[in-house]
Amino acid sequence: MTKLNRRSISRSTVEALEVEKDTVFWDRDQPGFGVRVYASGTKMYVVQCRHKGESVRVTVGRHGVISADEARQRASRIINRIKAGEDPVPELSLARRKSGPTVADLAERYMEKHVDVHCRASTAKGVRILLDRHVLPEFGKLRLLAVEREKVAAFHARLNGTPYAANRSVALMSRMYTMAAAWGMVPDGTNPCRGIERHREGKRERFLTDTEFRRLGEVLAEAPAKGGVSVHAVAAIRLLMLTGCRKSEILSLRWKDVDFKASELNLRESKTGPRSVPLSPPAVRVLAELPRVPGNHWVIPGQKPGTHMTNLDDPWLIVRERAGIEHVRLHDCRHSFASRALALGESLPAIGKLLGHRQIQTTARYAHLTRDSVKASAARVAASIADDFMPGGIVP
Repeated sequence: MTKLNRRSISRSTVEALEVEKDTVFWDRDQPGFGVRVYASGTKMYVVQCRHKGESVRVTVGRHGVISADEARQRASRIINRIKAGEDPVPELSLARRKSGPTVADLAERYMEKHVDVHCRASTAKGVRILLDRHVLPEFGKLRLLAVEREKVAAFHARLNGTPYAANRSVALMSRMYTMAAAWGMVPDGTNPCRGIERHREGKRERFLTDTEFRRLGEVLAEAPAKGGVSVHAVAAIRLLMLTGCRKSEILSLRWKDVDFKASELNLRESKTGPRSVPLSPPAVRVLAELPRVPGNHWVIPGQKPGTHMTNLDDPWLIVRERAGIEHVRLHDCRHSFASRALALGESLPAIGKLLGHRQIQTTARYAHLTRDSVKASAARVAASIADDFMPGGIVP
């Protein structure tokens, strides 16, 4: 647990807290009372205690909406209820469950007051997709207090065929209810998503082999002539392969962001903030040979005048089918860049900087590739030594 140094939770200590990754800070004097600080700057008072043999975390309220002293008092009452064997939040009456705002009302407020203010456009788009495809069709018309944990659990179970969407839909609902409590739309501790176990998600990393890289290169070279894939789509795919950039970073690239003299891209709206991406000679060649569209300042122009390409997935589907790599996603170009860097002996911190990771933990997902590379090197070294001092090789 991360504890505050020397001082208890107070207005001044909470306002001074800043983090790069969501972190819970626990009070020095009152066990189970803490404040969760989000990277976005939001700060929520929480209580964590064991209830009926399980660890339960209850949201108390949002810093700024309630004071630290009021949060401490609420936390004490919640902890006392839990220790007495009662539910963290008293049972709500049937009348209250049939009144008040709906999940759809909360969704619109969440988008307007939180997502559109604190999140990037790409993140907001992803939240809206989850709402429209999954959350609102299931819960949109229900009153907030009528949504019970059993209903959310059943919804989550039905989506077990798409575990990624299931987990993120429930996580989104949980964040919405947390904010609803802070806004006074629901009582503290009425989050119906609490304690729902996530579905296991299979590994999504896919790395291109040397043979697949060659096939892909051959297909890209002849793609414009065969039709269905423009020269600009081909260039975008090549840049993804050669830089390790995210798809959004390449598609939103402007010519003024390309510094040919310094051989680098100056990304102003990267997922992790502004950053520079070094350009290798092959990447510089791709950009230098790419035809420019008069009056359009985007490197990868769209079909409409003055716009940039937004749909690279359709050209990619054509390319990957021709190359015989049907199960490879565009994002796997980024994974493959990292994989090749590790194979060439680059360190995780160096690769993290190339990929624009803010935290080393994000790059650490590739650590298993380092171990595989080290094992392969050890096997080659041992085999070479054995040839010299163990005639006939290794004897069982």
